[in-house]
Amino acid sequence: MKDKLFLDTNVVLDLLGEREPFYDAIAKIVSLSDKGKIQLTVSALTYSTIFYILSRFEDKEIVKEKIRKFKIVAQTSDLTDKIIDKGLASKFKDFEDALKYYSALKSGCSIIITRNGKDFKLADISVFSPDEYLSKYIIYK
Repeated sequence: MKDKLFLDTNVVLDLLGEREPFYDAIAKIVSLSDKGKIQLTVSALTYSTIFYILSRFEDKEIVKEKIRKFKIVAQTSDLTDKIIDKGLASKFKDFEDALKYYSALKSGCSIIITRNGKDFKLADISVFSPDEYLSKYIIYK
């Protein structure tokens, strides 16, 4: 059974913004998805955040094309009333992180990939940085 990973917005920004020194690790993870070895999911919120941030530095049409290409290898989790209610009732310090966490659960993801692991310390599923996941993947796969 292949791993189902939920990508936090920060790692998608690393990928689409080609932010060094973080780009290589997340690009390898996306490559694993492209090869069908893992499944990636992101929150619907991620796309608006990515567009907002990247379009401040790049042409809007280029950013849209990057998002279109990324959507080929990643599924999008719906943001439902139930997820919002769970986020509002949660003990997460950051509401957006709570929404992403409950979206990950609803999507059946067993791993969250983020560079801010402390944001998900209340998570009941595994949380890895891209480098940590790749180390695990290489050792166990």
